[in-house]
Amino acid sequence: MPGSPSEAPPQPEVAWRSLLSTVRASPALQAGLSIAIAIGPLGISFGALGTATGLSMLEVCALSLLTFSGGSQFAFIGVLAGGGSPASALGASTLLGLRNGVYGMQINTLLHPQGWRRLAAAQVTIDESTATALAQEERVEQARGFWSAGLGIFVMWNATTLVGAVVGEALGDARQWGLDGAAAAAFLGLLWPRLRAGEPMAIAACCAVVTAVSVPLLPPGVPILVAAAVAALIGWSRLRRDSAEAAAGRSLR
Repeated sequence: MPGSPSEAPPQPEVAWRSLLSTVRASPALQAGLSIAIAIGPLGISFGALGTATGLSMLEVCALSLLTFSGGSQFAFIGVLAGGGSPASALGASTLLGLRNGVYGMQINTLLHPQGWRRLAAAQVTIDESTATALAQEERVEQARGFWSAGLGIFVMWNATTLVGAVVGEALGDARQWGLDGAAAAAFLGLLWPRLRAGEPMAIAACCAVVTAVSVPLLPPGVPILVAAAVAALIGWSRLRRDSAEAAAGRSLR
């Protein structure tokens, strides 16, 4: 009889309970979804700052949809906010986005996505999804961590970018609210947690000095590219040094 205690629960309720049970039993899913929720305020900030630099709502949303890399996107609008050309902004954001190619090789080796999953994985391969996957030990949890963080952040980032863009257009002149200098502050907020060891802090300080010295001498946006080249040169020198030390260690054996 309908409504009797022995009646099976509706199918959607069964699916919902099964989903909740899976999430509770999976540390990777919990981590991925938590990161996706936490990224919301940053997406709103990007949307508001993007329109404050003169981009249209459509352009800001297209950046999040197609680029989908917070560091690269904040670098792009940061250069524009500083008076740099679109070419300089594109160069700075591209340099920062190169790391995602390295992540892609790691994820391809780890998960071996095929077909349309390979294309989807390429789009959602970012810092957070890669870190969540690599933090897991089991293959199933690695896949869960990657997809939950990647897809969760993709949806949240684009939705909150739209919200931020609407808010940014409603605010009007960015200088009245102090948003014209906030893009650089937001990018620093993304960078700061990664400066935990002495060497990264020293490299960041060196690049900051190079940028400050270059600003009066070079067109807007170019100092950032010069600083990025200095950082790449330091990284290349370190790689050569480490390789030489490893070779010397092998020869001693």
